[in-house]
Amino acid sequence: MLESISQFAAWVQSWLSAEAGLWGLFASAFLSATILPGSSEVVMIGLITAYPALAWPAFAVALAGNVCGALLTFWMGWAARQGYERFQRVQWKLDERQMQRLQRFGPPALFLSFVPLAGDALVLAAGWLRLDLPRSVLWIALGKGFRYLLVVLGVQGVLTLV
Repeated sequence: MLESISQFAAWVQSWLSAEAGLWGLFASAFLSATILPGSSEVVMIGLITAYPALAWPAFAVALAGNVCGALLTFWMGWAARQGYERFQRVQWKLDERQMQRLQRFGPPALFLSFVPLAGDALVLAAGWLRLDLPRSVLWIALGKGFRYLLVVLGVQGVLTLV
């Protein structure tokens, strides 16, 4: 397994500079946080394996790209609801029990935004429900940061599955 990772790292280094790798990681992380499919973790692993000194800059770049993509997804949910209300002439109102549940879980539920597929839907729903944006961004960043931290620690050998 380590041999194949080393071969992959050598291949990446042969055609990809560190700067280009960071830009590619940002783009991959951004797209991965939208409703488009993507896997920024694979790009991050390849970059860190090829350039071990970039582990923490890669963490920051991936996190920034993923949070920016999540903001786009949040905004799409917000805009979808606004469009629905405008064109359907329907005002969506929640009953008190639903409002209490939403206030109880609210933005902290967005910590789970790191979960593949379901996390993007959760962020889209948060936009639709018009959750508090600053608190939502905080919880999204914490969740996504947790995922990327696990990737960095795993590549560095600090965290192992066995």
